[in-house]
Amino acid sequence: MFTAISFLLILNLGYWVATMATLSLILYATLICIVIGLPTGIYAAHHPRLYRALQPVLDLMQTIPPFVYLIPTLTMFGLGVVPGVISTVVFAIAAPIRLTYLGISQVPKEFLEAGRAFGYTQRQILFRIELPAAMNSIGAGITQCIMLSLSMVVIAALVGADGLGVPVVRALNTVDIARGFEAGLAIVLVAIWLDRLFRQRSRHEAS
Repeated sequence: MFTAISFLLILNLGYWVATMATLSLILYATLICIVIGLPTGIYAAHHPRLYRALQPVLDLMQTIPPFVYLIPTLTMFGLGVVPGVISTVVFAIAAPIRLTYLGISQVPKEFLEAGRAFGYTQRQILFRIELPAAMNSIGAGITQCIMLSLSMVVIAALVGADGLGVPVVRALNTVDIARGFEAGLAIVLVAIWLDRLFRQRSRHEAS
């Protein structure tokens, strides 16, 4: 019911196309973060030296202001969606790497020893013991990645990416409070919907 009311309100406000562009940007960026971040976090959990080397890089990625990422991507790729997606990935990928590492590294040793006692290979231990036990942490990392990607919507509009950030930037330039409030409301509704959707899926997968 909340989803239907939210999308009907967005449609009534005239931001349906911009909302779909925002969702596509978020989903593409999140998919790239998952494909890169989850294997990296798993590998780092099994190789602590790698994580110690990655940790300052991840700290740097999370502390640099998001606007800074736009400069090199804009120089290399010009205006458009591509620099927005790349900047979003760089800004959000630290969350799934950290939380995947945290979830895998905190799997109880008793579970691992029991798996080895039953003759599990390392691959079987990963898929049958470590990943199910770390699913809550991994799901939290994916949810945080989605929220960080959504926070880049307005910034990505500055380099030509479509979406709900465009009316926000226009409202800022023209000091149009009404338009800014409407676009901000649409962003909030999308954020709530994505958060509830993926949080509920994470609970089902964990159970």
